[in-house]
Amino acid sequence: MCGICGKLYFNRQKRVEADLINRMSETLRHRGPDEDGVYVDGSVGLGHRRLSIIDLSTGRQPMSNSRKDIWIVFNGEIYNFLELRQDLEKRGYTFTTTSDTEVILALYEAYGTDCVNSLRGMFAFAIWDKSLQRLFLARDRLGKKPLFYSVIHQSLVFASEIKALLQDPTFPREMSMSAMSHYLTYQYIPAPETIFKHIYKLPPAHILVCQHGKITQQRYWRLSYFPKVSLPEQEIEERVISLLEESVKIRMISDVPIGAFLSGGIDSSLVVALMARYSSQPVNTFSIGFKEKAFNELPYARLVAERYGTKHHEFIVEPNAIEILPKLIWHFDEPFGDSSAIPTYYLSQMTGRHVKVALNGDGGDESFAGYLRYLGYKVVELYRHIPLRIRQSLIPFFIQTFSEILKYKWCTRPLRLAQFVNELSFESRELLYTRTLTIFQNEPKLALLHDHIREQVQSLNSLEYMLEYLNSNNVAHFTDKMLYSDIMTYLPGDLLVKMDRMTMAHALEGRSPFLDHKLVEFVATLPAELKLQKTCLKFLLKKIGKTWLPRKILSRKKQGFGVPIGEWFKCELREMLYDTFSSSYLIQEGILKKEPIERILHEHQTGKTSHWHRIWVLLNLELWYRMFIRKV
Repeated sequence: MCGICGKLYFNRQKRVEADLINRMSETLRHRGPDEDGVYVDGSVGLGHRRLSIIDLSTGRQPMSNSRKDIWIVFNGEIYNFLELRQDLEKRGYTFTTTSDTEVILALYEAYGTDCVNSLRGMFAFAIWDKSLQRLFLARDRLGKKPLFYSVIHQSLVFASEIKALLQDPTFPREMSMSAMSHYLTYQYIPAPETIFKHIYKLPPAHILVCQHGKITQQRYWRLSYFPKVSLPEQEIEERVISLLEESVKIRMISDVPIGAFLSGGIDSSLVVALMARYSSQPVNTFSIGFKEKAFNELPYARLVAERYGTKHHEFIVEPNAIEILPKLIWHFDEPFGDSSAIPTYYLSQMTGRHVKVALNGDGGDESFAGYLRYLGYKVVELYRHIPLRIRQSLIPFFIQTFSEILKYKWCTRPLRLAQFVNELSFESRELLYTRTLTIFQNEPKLALLHDHIREQVQSLNSLEYMLEYLNSNNVAHFTDKMLYSDIMTYLPGDLLVKMDRMTMAHALEGRSPFLDHKLVEFVATLPAELKLQKTCLKFLLKKIGKTWLPRKILSRKKQGFGVPIGEWFKCELREMLYDTFSSSYLIQEGILKKEPIERILHEHQTGKTSHWHRIWVLLNLELWYRMFIRKV
């Protein structure tokens, strides 16, 4: 795992300064503290920071082919590189290292930009082809590794993190109002936008080619839910187990110590169970908890640790975790409103003291239907089949049901929730589903903005980002529609961003067996009823897990990686909260309005409405603005 950066001038007469590439690379030191390298040749420069995992002695980057006319900087891991290497050797290619990086170079020589189709793993890389004067950028299928770029001052610059792009003192630090609007909706900023004007994310499963000043982008992979697999259930179970076992096994390849995050949920527990099967030593497992019982999963993690005899480590998060908020802001580079970044930061910090690689359970919920919100459409269908005259008497029941299903509880007041229940009669299932993953609905979001900002963004529809996939014609069953939307939006926009930045903050490589694209592709083609059967979430995975996991793990209620931030805002963090917003730069500079923010804070403190998600989103936006725009 590493950090990469680079710059290409469109005018071949202009020269990239080595000092700039060095400064860009230095900002990525946390991603790769083991080694650094720079390649500058006229109008092109490449930089690399290395976290040594495989081929510790000969994998230095930037790396070139034998003729020195093709150069690469690479971040990630290619898990099938040995198989690819053998095929390339049969074609006559020779290798001077044992690294996966050199395999990508050879693949590019053999297949050009189509080389991405052969790669199994997580990656973001840049290849400079001197003979063709072509810069080629690529990002993995599901977006596990980040890649940012900007086209400015007649050049293309790229990096693993935005902060590297900002090392150019002439780079304009301007906030994108459309990106801010999307952030207030989702708590993250969907690709391809970033919070900065002129900076973009290369979307997952995309390549970018810059040649002679012309830039083109292309998607090279799409997840399809057709055709559906038609096999006996026993054969399906065996196939899923085989793919998962293989996925875990190849992610245990490492020349340095490895371990696993263990939450006590089904996904991470299965990963640990399979790791124990293929490890000759006790698996290092790492868990995090809270003093607040409702948020503490440590007892469940211990059940799995005891069953498989792991070397288990635990950490308790205290309310003073807010002290790390400036560090979180710096590592994310953008406002990021998922409060589970706090425990993920501490978990990565603890894990990084013992190992350099940690497997995790990311992706299990999105492929196998693990979130409670997936039950929502079943309740909607039930509601719409009830005669209108009877619905009114059942409103209290549906209010209670939806207060559980709506993750962010945007309508916790009874009147708002009653209004929502009434809207079930005429709103589409797709539009209703977007509510479960949005923080600010459109009207309250616009109410936050000063008039001149509202005029800039009021024509935007942030929900189109999710609706594109919910309405896609490559998926039919509504369960699959929700899963597809989450895999394409919430997973790469939120969960994988959090995992990448928080692990890399501590020079720790995170690997996600459930996100192996071969496993994801196969599960997508399974009948939806095997994922969500009646009201049983993760039906197939729970059935498989009976062989591997304690019954309490399989039967426990979905908890998630929650943080008791709402209670902290009322107690330990109350003063900090009010101090921050009383001196808000966003309010002073006419971006956000003071009154709606004060109302949100007051309603939360008095217990009238739980606004902790909104408060956390606004707090991160304010602190990001201070650090990156105002530089205070």
